[in-house]
Amino acid sequence: MWYLLMTYPAFKAALAHVAPVFLDKDRTVEKACSLMREAARNGAELIVFPETYIPAFPVWCALQAPIHNHDLFRELAANTIQADGPELATIAEMARECGIFVSMGFNEGTTVSGGCIWNANVLISDEGTVLNHHRKIVPTFYEKLVWAPGDGAGLVVSPTRLGRVGMLICGENTNPLARFTLLAQGEQVHLSTYPPVWPSHDPAVHENYDLKNAILIRAGAHSFEGKLFNLVASGYLDREARDRLAGRDQEAGRILDASPRGISVAIGPNGTPISEIRQEEEGLLYADVDLSLCVEPKQLHDLVGGYNRFDIFQLTVDRSAQRPIRFRANGTDEDNDTPEADTLTFRS
Repeated sequence: MWYLLMTYPAFKAALAHVAPVFLDKDRTVEKACSLMREAARNGAELIVFPETYIPAFPVWCALQAPIHNHDLFRELAANTIQADGPELATIAEMARECGIFVSMGFNEGTTVSGGCIWNANVLISDEGTVLNHHRKIVPTFYEKLVWAPGDGAGLVVSPTRLGRVGMLICGENTNPLARFTLLAQGEQVHLSTYPPVWPSHDPAVHENYDLKNAILIRAGAHSFEGKLFNLVASGYLDREARDRLAGRDQEAGRILDASPRGISVAIGPNGTPISEIRQEEEGLLYADVDLSLCVEPKQLHDLVGGYNRFDIFQLTVDRSAQRPIRFRANGTDEDNDTPEADTLTFRS
């Protein structure tokens, strides 16, 4: 009798706890490619970049009223990239050359609006193909001043030779329904991306949002509930970005300096860290992932199997891509493909 033997991949991942070249998309892409080469040389088969790494996270929205930030918004808009544009094509080609999977956060622009920006992420294969393109479904708090809401089209788990990979951006990891959507697709490796710093209050008068603690709670919960690996990459606020933001306003510098920083860390299937926690130093953090460790814990709680009641609970997810216009001719829909297509492939 023949038995089907399941295989459980093991690989090294690199978490990019790094700063972009602030508001400079071209130099940030160059830095990203350099980091990809470094990660591949060190044996990593996957590298995860932070939230909106290209070209920056708009933390200025927390520091001054929006009437003072028009210039920064214009600069950010000028440095957005498109999902099928040359910048991601360069990264995809580097992924192919290095034989490494890449998760890249970026500010996404569109040809139909000069000022519409999404908080987006793509997962690129080691062959240079975009496996998934996701837009953050709801910008958080002051992020709404910059980003448009996304849709459910990117709530996808991608089957790869490394395992079944899903991702959520920052506060999406607080949404149990979004997380369960990925778990129910057999997610084994979850990618979580965060900003370098996220001020929520004036630290002089109120305790600020503890980004490190919030990340550990959310990443640990998702790993424990799903019995999976959670690879967290937060941005890094370098001196260039800090001084430029602080130079606009003395109060901005004070708030930035007193606000807790984000962390990068790998969490195992039992909900606890399997790597060091990187916060204060920029660089690549490596972690070993062995998917065979996800199997035994499923005996305890398998939320997408025997430890659920699908006769009681049902979740419906609309994964249609939302677009600003749809054309009809002679009573039928025309081809509505746009530059924001759901599945993209870059060719060298």
